Amino acid sequence: MIPILPGSPEPLGATFDGSGTTFALYSEVAECVELCLFDATGNEQRVELPRVEGHCFSGYVPGVGPGQRYGFRVHGPYDTHAGHRCNPNKLLIDPYAHAVEGRLRWNDSLFGYDRAQGDAVLSSSDSAAAIPKSLVIDNQFEWGADEPIRRSWQDTILYELHVKNFTAQHPAVPGELRGTFAGLAHPAAIEYFKELGITAVELMPIFHFEDEFFLHQRGMSNHWGYNPIALLAPHATYSSDKQPGAQVREFKQMVQTLHRAGLEVILDVVYNHTAEGDVAGPTLSLRGIDNALYYRHQPQAPGRYLDFTGCGNTVNVPNPPVLKLVMDSLRYWVKEMHVDGFRFDLACTLGRGYQGFDAHGAFLAAVHQDPVLRDIKLIAEPWDLGDGGYQVGNFPWPWREWNGKFRDFFRDFWRGYAAFGGEMALRFSGSADLYGRGKRGPYTSVNLITAHDGFTLRDLVSYNEKHNDANGEQNRDGESYNRSWNCGAEGVTEDVAVNALRSRQQRNLLATLFLGQGVPLLLSGDEIGRSQGGNNNAYCQDNEISWLDWNNQDRELWRFVRSLIALRRSHPALRSSSWNWQSGASEQSPVAWFSTAGQPVDPNHPGDQSMAAVMAAFLSQNTDAPGQEDHLIVLFNSSQQRAHFTVPELLREIHWQIEVDTSTSVVADEQSANDLFELMGCSLRVMRSVHSRVGLIRSLLPV
Repeated sequence: MIPILPGSPEPLGATFDGSGTTFALYSEVAECVELCLFDATGNEQRVELPRVEGHCFSGYVPGVGPGQRYGFRVHGPYDTHAGHRCNPNKLLIDPYAHAVEGRLRWNDSLFGYDRAQGDAVLSSSDSAAAIPKSLVIDNQFEWGADEPIRRSWQDTILYELHVKNFTAQHPAVPGELRGTFAGLAHPAAIEYFKELGITAVELMPIFHFEDEFFLHQRGMSNHWGYNPIALLAPHATYSSDKQPGAQVREFKQMVQTLHRAGLEVILDVVYNHTAEGDVAGPTLSLRGIDNALYYRHQPQAPGRYLDFTGCGNTVNVPNPPVLKLVMDSLRYWVKEMHVDGFRFDLACTLGRGYQGFDAHGAFLAAVHQDPVLRDIKLIAEPWDLGDGGYQVGNFPWPWREWNGKFRDFFRDFWRGYAAFGGEMALRFSGSADLYGRGKRGPYTSVNLITAHDGFTLRDLVSYNEKHNDANGEQNRDGESYNRSWNCGAEGVTEDVAVNALRSRQQRNLLATLFLGQGVPLLLSGDEIGRSQGGNNNAYCQDNEISWLDWNNQDRELWRFVRSLIALRRSHPALRSSSWNWQSGASEQSPVAWFSTAGQPVDPNHPGDQSMAAVMAAFLSQNTDAPGQEDHLIVLFNSSQQRAHFTVPELLREIHWQIEVDTSTSVVADEQSANDLFELMGCSLRVMRSVHSRVGLIRSLLPV
């Protein structure tokens, strides 16, 4: 018989105090909750949690400590029409577990209903042997002097990566560390990040996640991890140490090592749905604890889910106990795991109240006032799949947003679509139309060309169509409208001219990313020419399709990206904190736009494939030329024909230095005092003049 004492209702989860462990679980429908303790052989002991207060069931077990495997069984109503799905035959993962051991062993016992008789009939089979176990852990760790880096948004370069993909084939990382947290902290990885110049790694989901049943049936897995089940537990598969619970310490060691190298750690987090899927899915955790509480249901059919995510369910974040779970999770990752910020998957779903998206709703308001969270980096993916689900520009300060309009515009521009001058200026200068409200600056915009979801950069310039046959869905999955251009041949080709154009297009898109105002987000592998063979939805490909191929990297492209990052760091004009002067907000960082003839661009005039941006910023007072300006001219030519640019008259006496020319993979260092510049088709050039007189650029702008 397990000795158990009344426990404390806070904190929820399993809390070890040095002598024993308190277990606490929240459910508004439970009649009783059993704590289930497992030994290493899988033998189970059950005991009822004795204390119930405010719908929190708790108990204290002396002598139980780190490494103890456990789960819960919840006794309560099973009425699918009313949205209740309690079934004590199902062992449940603690939603507050700090570590989880094992993976699902798919069989019928995982489902709360009898699959042979239908949803209304409760399943009598026991799932304990098939489900991962929660683990009691000791959170002690010697952090030393580790503190949040808190790098300014102006100086931030985001690098989105998958923990396994980055090192799975890295020749300098020992085999036992590849694909793990320790692999990312290996000196070879740290050296790579530092040499490239990125400042923050944005890790694709690392919460404990599970595969979908349909993927299991195909013999595949959810490789990306956007299918969480334990929101406070790092995924054990990413730990090189296979001892139970070791993933927690290894994650902390990775963060500590990255911080010592000056790199911030941003987590891509999924709070909008869970791995339990739709009502036909398995009962793993929240569904069996209190289905009606934790998930959003259709008002007229409480037995059916609302699905704003495309994943079968939507977490009921507006409900206070559910909001508490999300907020407790976020605070845990900041306070205990020392991460520097979060990118929120389908963040529009989190901002939905019961009447649609609300920028002042429960979740966004809770984050705004929270003393732990309000000063860290917060990045929204500002859309979901529900009505009114595109909310780019509508998240409140201090949130930053993935700027889908920047991505779409410049993908179109560089594949030859004519641009409105005004649209070009807006997107390149930080999208004031989206983020100018509420006095938010250009660094509200997280600029991207590619991300995990979609084509890699190399595939964007190599394929007109997606090629997702390997996913087993007859190429029906993934986005069909990619704004891509194969440059004249579909996929791999030996055509020298096509390959040269593709290389130039990659440089054009990367240069646009790092020259534009806002926070640049680089997809891991784009800097070395990574291809997925045209697969734009490789979420289920844990193989060479997804892993970075270090043996065939494009080192010329890597050096080009490194030089772009260095250029951005060295020029104040590329890191403005306020809107361009022409948009009417600041005189400190003006941008003026001109046609190839050197005349101001009509913002409403369509048909331009070639334009010039003249940028300037005041130099710091500690330079050798205080009070002067740093000027750049950026020449864009997205047509396939050569373009000739006439320098605006007031700039013709300035001596220009060519900094970047995408017609070559080598960053130029060439002097030119010409009044006329010729650009190759599909190319971009950056020219610099330092220490020009103050106010020169403002004299170029139309009255």
